[in-house]
Amino acid sequence: MPQQDGQIFVGASRNPDESINKDEFLTLKFGNRHGLVTGATGTGKTVTLQVLAEGFSKAGVPVFCADIKGDLSGIAVKGEAKDFLLKRAEEIGLSPYEFDQFPVIFWDIYGEKGHRVRTTIAEMGPLLLARLMDASEAQEGVLNIAFKIADENGLALLDLKDFQALLNYMGENASELSSKYGLISKSSVGSLQRSLLVLEQQGAENFFGEPALKISDIMRVSNDGYGQVSVLAADKLMMNPRLYATFLLWLLSELFEELPEVGDPERPKLVFFFDEAHLLFNDAPKVLIERVEQVVRLIRSKGVGVYFVTQNPLDVPETVLAQLGNRVQHALRAYSPREQKAVQTAASTFRPNPAFDCTEVITTLGTGEALVSMLEGKGAPSIVERTLIRPPSGRIGPVSDAERRAVINASPVAGLYDQTIDRESAYEILTERARKAAAPQSDNAGDGWTLPGFGGDSNKTSSRGRSGYQRETIMEAALKSVARTVATQVGRALVRGILGSLKR
Repeated sequence: MPQQDGQIFVGASRNPDESINKDEFLTLKFGNRHGLVTGATGTGKTVTLQVLAEGFSKAGVPVFCADIKGDLSGIAVKGEAKDFLLKRAEEIGLSPYEFDQFPVIFWDIYGEKGHRVRTTIAEMGPLLLARLMDASEAQEGVLNIAFKIADENGLALLDLKDFQALLNYMGENASELSSKYGLISKSSVGSLQRSLLVLEQQGAENFFGEPALKISDIMRVSNDGYGQVSVLAADKLMMNPRLYATFLLWLLSELFEELPEVGDPERPKLVFFFDEAHLLFNDAPKVLIERVEQVVRLIRSKGVGVYFVTQNPLDVPETVLAQLGNRVQHALRAYSPREQKAVQTAASTFRPNPAFDCTEVITTLGTGEALVSMLEGKGAPSIVERTLIRPPSGRIGPVSDAERRAVINASPVAGLYDQTIDRESAYEILTERARKAAAPQSDNAGDGWTLPGFGGDSNKTSSRGRSGYQRETIMEAALKSVARTVATQVGRALVRGILGSLKR
């Protein structure tokens, strides 16, 4: 069996006369230099993704990937000998061809095909939330003000109802708040409220709440030394492409913010596959693309490799594309002008091989065949080779419902994320404050209500203190939330990371 320490066997390249040229490997110490897997539908991208995921897992590297069609779930069970698999193994000299199963944790935002995976509104941050809500510039400004108000006043934004309660307050007190934080348009607040309603109808309420996902739970290594493969069930999630892309981008930003600097390790700490990568960049504002490029450039030193999987290399901006060192290019069609440009772009990114013309070969590659160029030596890309991708060791195709349930029940995170926790947060605090303000009180009838530090007459503030409302109530609420989302004292704004989520 072709195998070398510190490398993942990808397949075998062929000469122009179809004879075997040499084995092709991905070197683990360059695994954090990122990668790209592209090709038209039906050319073998998913199998290539599975081969790479298996290789990293076997080398002790945890993997996170999204399962768009359900086929990738088969990595959890041992493969079976089939004629086409045995034939490919023989063609590339893979002997012995061994079947294996890999330690898998299934995740699902909806909690149907895996463990629930959530984050909080506060951790998502205003930039990514604006992307999720397709907010205009004015609406994004209101979002930033909302997070500022929540940070300064110890209001934990955990789920959609917390954010809805805060927007309600901002709409009712727009004039007063505008004098302190800048213009808050009631029309912008109303638009954001309608967007939240749409998100709720699309199932986004399943994504926001607690317990929030801990990064350590997708970076596990099994007892036998295999890296855990976290598989996100995304077939239903793909019905809301913006939520899918925003979730993966949030997770990438969390990895960037939480993991320590490690330089260039001998093998990655985690490999992150971003399938259907075009959804991340479609109609994305310039500032978001710039920050994605920044994260991809800097997360390498955290030991994280990011591999974009998409149909067309033009789906990835040039600034990001330039950072993807390990490349697997499956067949592309070249009928339309854009497709022809994609072929030329793909061909131009490879180190040329004098034995063939990349532009011609890309359009004639068979299923399971690809142009492969991996980093080698001192980190330079290898000469591109026409390669037959090796067959995977796990099953090709989905697991059954019974097999999936068995994996979920035996999971190392079983029971940790399945029950929703609804603790005191912005919704409860604001609702209780409104209830107290609505109660008949001789010393403040008709005054409306404000939170500490939101402006207003100082006499009114002290009058509220005498009538039973104490600033300590808000302080106590903030202290309850210190574990994840809010500041430890009222009036202290939180520092947010490169993509807007919290730096803890």
